[in-house]
Amino acid sequence: MAVLPPLYAHRLGRVPGPDSSRAALAATLDGPVDGLETDVCLTADGRLALLHDPWLARGTTLRGWANQTQWSDLRAARLRDAHGVPTPETPMLLEELLDGAPRHLVVQVEVKAYGDAALAVQTAEAVCRLVARRPDRDRVEVLSFHAVAAITAARRRARVRLVVWADFAPGALAAWARRNDVAGVCVEHFLLDRRHVDVLRNGGLSVTTGTIDDVELALRAAALGVEAITSDAPAALLEAATAAAMPAAA
Repeated sequence: MAVLPPLYAHRLGRVPGPDSSRAALAATLDGPVDGLETDVCLTADGRLALLHDPWLARGTTLRGWANQTQWSDLRAARLRDAHGVPTPETPMLLEELLDGAPRHLVVQVEVKAYGDAALAVQTAEAVCRLVARRPDRDRVEVLSFHAVAAITAARRRARVRLVVWADFAPGALAAWARRNDVAGVCVEHFLLDRRHVDVLRNGGLSVTTGTIDDVELALRAAALGVEAITSDAPAALLEAATAAAMPAAA
């Protein structure tokens, strides 16, 4: 029996980093992993750049907003590491990730847009258009904190998961999701208890949880029945969980 549910690499692997970079992806793929998670921002010319933050200064050597920047300018920017130091890594496009990631891996694409519902919708539409043309479209799942982005993707028949950061009435959330064809939620692990998970799942929702790097917290989430865990270092987390589950030596 598996010690943990499937593990997805947060931002393609934050520990090796930088976020959503080719280097992070290569390091993640060197170990066991079940899926990849990354953020996506729409550029001024309609491209889908893998960036955690639409405000470029937070993650790159550029300034300004991603949706006001041409890809021709953004592609030459340097990604910053977890300490804010520029690295040799440059941004990727979503299609590069999908072309390069092994076909058996789930790919979660989180729509990012600061307080801009219209931009969230445009970004979700762009993701759905790109994915719909691909033979591996069934492995892609659209995530967003923006309910309008989730609804938009669901209407385009994409796999969709709403990211939840608050302890909303789970029954009401499940009913909303059913009305809008949103099949799943990603709930932060510190909000979850048995009742919460059971109500959501009994309401027809798939339940995953957001970033966990501590083995005890991961085992707690697994015991609650979540269907996947996102981690900054999935291989290390799996190794620690497997070791923790082994009987002590006599």
